[in-house]
Amino acid sequence: MGFTEAVRTVLTQKYATFSGRASRSEVWWFQLFYWLILLALGVVAALAASATGGPDGSSSLVIAVGGIAALFVLAMILPQLSVQVRRFHDRNISGWWFLALFMLSFVPYLKVIAGLTIFVITVLRGTEGPNRFGPDPLRPEARAEVFA
Repeated sequence: MGFTEAVRTVLTQKYATFSGRASRSEVWWFQLFYWLILLALGVVAALAASATGGPDGSSSLVIAVGGIAALFVLAMILPQLSVQVRRFHDRNISGWWFLALFMLSFVPYLKVIAGLTIFVITVLRGTEGPNRFGPDPLRPEARAEVFA
């Protein structure tokens, strides 16, 4: 799955779909899209701040870019959660484990362990063939058989 296909799949077809499976490429291409947009908004905000007299002066342009960034982050909460849960499903792990690890990441001493666990599960290869969460996202012929 390529960059545009991954972004299109997550944002249009599976915006808040917590069932099924997501391949590693789908997750990582979507993460790249998310962080590139945030980086671009940060650069625009920094340029606007420097053009209006530095970081102390809050111009309406800086506030507008900050508002757009905040709206973008809010709009991406559901797709981020759903693609991560579907990635856990690809490893044949319940999405509730992601929720538990995510909640543990707010505990100061468990933050690193929870974050590393989520990262490792996201990086590992998914189970081959169908599992209890659906067909293998890397085998299109398996998807055709299930939906036929």
